[in-house]
Amino acid sequence: MTEHQDETRAAYDGVVELYASLFANQLEDQPFSRNMIGTFAELVRAAGNTRAADVGCGPGHLTAMLNNLGLDAFGLDLSPGMVEYARRAHPALRFDEARMEALPIEDGALGGVLAHYSMIHTPPGELPALLAEQVRVLESGGLLLVSFFATDGPEPIRFDHKVAPAYSWPVDRFAESLADAGLTTFARLLHDPASERGFLDAHLLARRP
Repeated sequence: MTEHQDETRAAYDGVVELYASLFANQLEDQPFSRNMIGTFAELVRAAGNTRAADVGCGPGHLTAMLNNLGLDAFGLDLSPGMVEYARRAHPALRFDEARMEALPIEDGALGGVLAHYSMIHTPPGELPALLAEQVRVLESGGLLLVSFFATDGPEPIRFDHKVAPAYSWPVDRFAESLADAGLTTFARLLHDPASERGFLDAHLLARRP
């Protein structure tokens, strides 16, 4: 495990209760995110394989949302504190500790992967390996919905996220990274920020051919 992962894990372990309280409403006040996740779930259901992973699931609120939307979803997170909380909060669902670049999932097993602001702490040089792992676990036709902070500049920008250092990305650059990993981006949504950070919020929906 790299040093930044150790730092990120420890940081999230230290804010479990606070973080969970902030997102208890399952995106009721974030209509863009909520509707993109709804579209993702609808398309995964239509494709037939409803097994889906919420990678970087945190306290499990979106894993539960995916299940309510008809997916057989489970959550994975780097933080053992978050996994423990998610198991208590949603005892009927499965949650496990895992790294996003080493998922405990067989090849081609999933119809969908949700990565909701869970790649933001990954340094740009490590993103290709992380995306390759998401592709590995998706079946042909499987979908990835990734959300992140976007910047208008030409390069990713490192910034001080409230929990751990993070990166904002030019949307086209991130879409290129998805293409390099073997995914085809077919929908994108870019909107004004839901927080005071000032970065735009971006959502890319991609398919494994």
